[in-house]
Amino acid sequence: MGSAEMQGKIWSEAPEDWLENERFGIPFYEAVFSALGIQRGTRLLDIGCGAGLALTMARDRGAKVSGIDAAPGLLEVARRRLPETELLQGEIESLPYPDGSFDVVTSFNAVQFAADPVNALREAARVTAEGGRVALVTWGDPERCDIRFVLAAVAPLMPSPPPGAPGPFALSAPGKLEELAVAGGLRPEKGADVPAPFTFNDLDVALRIQLSAGPFRRAMAHSGEDVVRKAVADAFSAFRQPDGSYRLHNEFRYLIAEPVAHLADRGVD
Repeated sequence: MGSAEMQGKIWSEAPEDWLENERFGIPFYEAVFSALGIQRGTRLLDIGCGAGLALTMARDRGAKVSGIDAAPGLLEVARRRLPETELLQGEIESLPYPDGSFDVVTSFNAVQFAADPVNALREAARVTAEGGRVALVTWGDPERCDIRFVLAAVAPLMPSPPPGAPGPFALSAPGKLEELAVAGGLRPEKGADVPAPFTFNDLDVALRIQLSAGPFRRAMAHSGEDVVRKAVADAFSAFRQPDGSYRLHNEFRYLIAEPVAHLADRGVD
């Protein structure tokens, strides 16, 4: 069983608010697209495409874009932004595309939500064409991510995770993202850390946007909205600026990798 049913539900509850959250990804979207050389004619698939901001930016570079996501609510927003783009609802662990369909496959902070991240990467590798690349993004070093304090405040309010379930920073330790890529049939090539601060005009905006994320929706369903809202507000208090706005310093890590199957076809070890 994949993750689409459960993830699709919780990420569809506040799609318009999540649309505002996606703007925080602009620094690493730009970094990844530049590292990949996205240009006119590039066939790009974004797995876990959300409300479609990354796809919109790739399209503006001339790419021919497609996306897949588990959340119908997010896809509804994405389709309004990209009415002529193929956007499918489904499992990232079982991609509904033929082998070698895309020059680039991206996953922006999505693979860790899969029930089987290794299989999700194998699927990403399968649909990548000869000479193509897969790009993965996850949280960076937790010591350089202020969001860790917010997540820690909400963790006790969530239902107990299954034994061995990875946490939000499971791929952040040095070498972990590369290790997952290798297990998924990819050869790591290059990567970097990218600063991506979260900024909010005031506390009401911060709460509305932050509580749109799937893990926070799960916490609210389990412990109640008022309890979760107070915990998040208390956690945010440390990041209030003199003008009443809020700023959290965060970093994300990206990795560019090539499918091993393509290397084998060329006789490369």
